[in-house]
Amino acid sequence: MNAEFIEALGQLEKEKGISKDILIEAIEAALISGYKRNFHSAQNVRVDINRHNGEVRVFARKTVVEDVLDTRLEISLAAARELDPNYQLDDIVEIEVTPADFGRIAAQTAKQVVTQRIREAERTAIYKDFIDREEDIITGIVQRADNRHYYVDLGRVEALLPHAEVIPGERFKHGDRVKTYITKVEKSTKGPQIFLSRTHPGLLKRLFELEVPEIYEGVVEIRAIAREAGQRSKVAVSSRNEDVDPVGACVGHRGQRVQTVVNELKGEKIDIVRWSEDIGEWIANALSPSKVISVTVYEEEKMARVIVPDHQLSLAIGKEGQNARLAAKLTNWKIDIKSESEAQEAGEPIEQEPMLVEQVAEEAEPAHEADEML
Repeated sequence: MNAEFIEALGQLEKEKGISKDILIEAIEAALISGYKRNFHSAQNVRVDINRHNGEVRVFARKTVVEDVLDTRLEISLAAARELDPNYQLDDIVEIEVTPADFGRIAAQTAKQVVTQRIREAERTAIYKDFIDREEDIITGIVQRADNRHYYVDLGRVEALLPHAEVIPGERFKHGDRVKTYITKVEKSTKGPQIFLSRTHPGLLKRLFELEVPEIYEGVVEIRAIAREAGQRSKVAVSSRNEDVDPVGACVGHRGQRVQTVVNELKGEKIDIVRWSEDIGEWIANALSPSKVISVTVYEEEKMARVIVPDHQLSLAIGKEGQNARLAAKLTNWKIDIKSESEAQEAGEPIEQEPMLVEQVAEEAEPAHEADEML
């Protein structure tokens, strides 16, 4: 080790942000282990690296005692005073024991320590960078795949996209660019592990934030999302400005905004509905694109009984119950749907809801052209 090595440590401090003093202390600690291992020494030693010229020296540390029991760790008072008459009992005497070829060992050890610390610093920096991006959207390039994951290059690190988190029917090949949602960032012995998803509702939310300025600016708020990735989603929105229609803002001119999101999600159908503080109205909206005659709310059971026109029953329930299931997820309420004729046969009263409920459902319909399901 020499002065050039010390200069190199100073350069590393500027480029990587790793303290030169911390590096030198780490090298000194590693050299103590190296000395004991290579020279079979059980002595209590200290290694000193000169901060200017890089010279490495090893000192044996011995305690001043009256009767020496272990010469490796102790020195008599008389012997200590031959070195310095000021030594007293229990003082520590340092005697240089630097081996002739210790410079070679020091250079190898220093290289290993510096390489390890650089790697650790880079891993820490990557972890700090990506932990702040947890629950955010990111674009990467697919590198390879195995039976469990796609491996996605994010620039500074390779992230994991589990096959279970890929939209059904999606297949990626080497070099494909893909937008994903960062679900989790973990520390590991091999560095930070970053987990991605294409099915998480958060991806849908972030995509709308990118496409709809009113959401990014906080004028329009996404209140809830229910998603069955690759098939259908429902997004509930509200506005903090009475002059801004939250559904229209998300749909965009001629449906351009929502269509961009649909394209990114490989044709996933999206219903955008208006959120309401009124539970009955909120549930009616959630069942869009179907029309609703009435909603009876049972607060204690957190359940609602919904009556729809006979010709709207299949639309309200949806294919394999999907529309009703998503509405229940969106509102976090149990929803029992009956047709008007079923309700009449059961002798249940049908209370006509205000036209506002149907109007809201009609307004939301352009967000997605509903198929006649079932």
